[in-house]
Amino acid sequence: MDHVPKSPHAVGALARAAPGWLERQAAEDIIDPALPIVDPHHHLWERRSWRYGLAELAADTGSGHRITHTVFVECMAGYRTDGPPAMRPVGETEWAARVGDLADRGGHGPTRACAAIVGHADLRLGAAVAEVLQAHLHAGGGRFRGIRHVGAWDPSPLIHNGHTDPPPGLCAEPAFRDGFAQLAPLGLSFEAWQYHPQLPEVLALARAFPDTCIVLNHVGGPLGVGPHAGRTDAVFADWRRGIRALAGCANLHVKLGGLGMPIGPVDFHRRPDPPTSQQLADAWRPWVETCIDAFGAQRCMFESNFPVDGVSTGYAVLWNAFKRLAAGAGADDKAALFSGTATRVYRL
Repeated sequence: MDHVPKSPHAVGALARAAPGWLERQAAEDIIDPALPIVDPHHHLWERRSWRYGLAELAADTGSGHRITHTVFVECMAGYRTDGPPAMRPVGETEWAARVGDLADRGGHGPTRACAAIVGHADLRLGAAVAEVLQAHLHAGGGRFRGIRHVGAWDPSPLIHNGHTDPPPGLCAEPAFRDGFAQLAPLGLSFEAWQYHPQLPEVLALARAFPDTCIVLNHVGGPLGVGPHAGRTDAVFADWRRGIRALAGCANLHVKLGGLGMPIGPVDFHRRPDPPTSQQLADAWRPWVETCIDAFGAQRCMFESNFPVDGVSTGYAVLWNAFKRLAAGAGADDKAALFSGTATRVYRL
């Protein structure tokens, strides 16, 4: 299939809340403020009109919940501007490691920010990607844990492809798989970010590499825009089939979050007023509970996906919503969902 050019009006995952909108979100008392939380998925960047650095992250992690550690996930920030193109993503790991070192020195709250780092390497380099992975490991100073090579692709011109502009069928490409085979020997994991129609591709990859830890991002990427808009029931049924099939692979884990993105099936970002944590929990419950029922709490972890999910809610309210969703869980399951699974997967 040819790569379909995207419309300039295509809907992407990266958006900001309208000025003043989040400020109208009602403050809430923090639920269970002593519960330890590892936030296993956030980004950092310095764009011309949008900065989200250590100060902004610290303001969020310091907003009332007990965030003990965070995991930085690649977003094409801080790349090297010269040298071999394949090595340029290593600059992002260098930058995130510096942020982590700065956080560890104190002055930005108790959270160990960027305690683990997930970077990017082009797995289509095949076996040659091993040199890039080794460079990431060196640059991470003990923090580097894995890579994300985004595969999010949809044929609709109304939906943006992932930020690395992947081709369709990326996970099945022989060169990609040759590169993927380099991860497990180095003890590295793989972050799978794709849209829900692509879940069978992740299933095939997980079955082909049972010894590689794969972390499914954002509950598997259910779409609610373009041709998927207004078809939530059909999307949910298709997505649920994919999730249940993936759960049979013991090497797969899933991040519970990302449902605040504007590409998804929940549209709080379009509403006149920001949601409460109860409204978020009610809307997200079918997606989150399906994942927990399929994978079990020991293979699930709540994630903020900030600042991207900040288009729909503030950080403190988001974690209140997750705590509402987990209110009926036993102590062991709750610990796994909020910190245990992430601690084990990212070796914190």
